[in-house]
Formats: sequence, structure tokens, C-alpha cells
Amino acid sequence: MYNLLRQNIERKIPLSDADWKAIVDKIKFVKLKKNTFLQVQDSNNAHEVFILKGAFKTYILNENGTESVLFFSFEDEWICDIECFYHQKPTKYNIQAIEDSEIVLIDKTNKMSLFEQVPKLIQLYIALLEKNNNHIEERLLDTLNKTSKQRYLDFTKKYSHKTNKINNKNLSSYLGVSHEFLSKIKKTV
Repeated sequence: MYNLLRQNIERKIPLSDADWKAIVDKIKFVKLKKNTFLQVQDSNNAHEVFILKGAFKTYILNENGTESVLFFSFEDEWICDIECFYHQKPTKYNIQAIEDSEIVLIDKTNKMSLFEQVPKLIQLYIALLEKNNNHIEERLLDTLNKTSKQRYLDFTKKYSHKTNKINNKNLSSYLGVSHEFLSKIKKTV
């Protein structure tokens, strides 16, 4: 059932059967329906999550009530509001399923216990932090240096097999353009 999770971890670090058992004993399997919230802005409910199946959007609700989509997450990816998870601060983001999804999650107490039981998982954590930091830097640089059309083309190239899971409202929010402008971009490509 958790084969995808084990493969994801073993791309970074080798696991013995005892290591794997320790992990499985600390995680929880959850199914979420489309539009269900995994995390709500300003709450203290944070988990580290691995997506077995499905897709999520991470976004903020601005003061005027509009959504600004920061990230999309898909199968074989991790989601975590690091500040909320590790520092017990209220979350700044909403994380919502954009399709029926299956995930495994772990809370901070179990994660810290796993670090003690399987210390090499700290290597995985460092690798995930580095990847997350690179992703944020790329997103920022793209927003500052590329046109909306180029960001759209890059997104559809990178996530060609996932683009159909994202509606135009969410994609236009992610790109920082109006729904109408996104339609114009799509017509020119």
C-alpha cells in the first residue's frame, strides 16, 4: 500500500526492513475528497504529508478574500508548512485537495521519534528542505523574470501529465494573471 512512499524515500537513503517498519508504525493513511482542507490558514494543525494519489493546492486568502495559489502538489511529493510543523506557529496557508486524494501523514511527535529510531532519516529531511528551498527560489525568480506566457509554458511542460487536473481559476491565480488573460495565453500557444 505504501510502495510509492518507500520508493520516494529510497531514492535518497537506503532502508532496511526494520527502518521501514518503524516508519509505517508512525504514519497514518488518510483519504480526502476533492475540496477537503488538509490545513486551514491561521490554524495550528500541521502535519508532514506524502501524497500517494491526488493533487493539492497551497494558497493564501488575501485581505480582500481572493486566493493566491502558491504551489500545486501531486503524487509522489511532500507537503509541509515547515514553520507551523516545527515551530508550532499558526499556519499561513490553506492546503486543499483539488481531486480525491490518498495521503500518509505524520505529526511532529512521531517524526521526532522516527529521527531517534532511524537517524539516517535526517538526511532525507535535509534533502527535502534543499529541494523545497530550490523550488521556492525558482518560483520567485520565474515570477520576477519571466512573462506570464513563459511561466504558463514552463508549467505545462513541467507538469504536462497534471495540467488537466487544475482548473483555469486555480492556474490563473498561480500564474498571477486574470482568468481572461490566461484564456488569451492559451489561445496563442
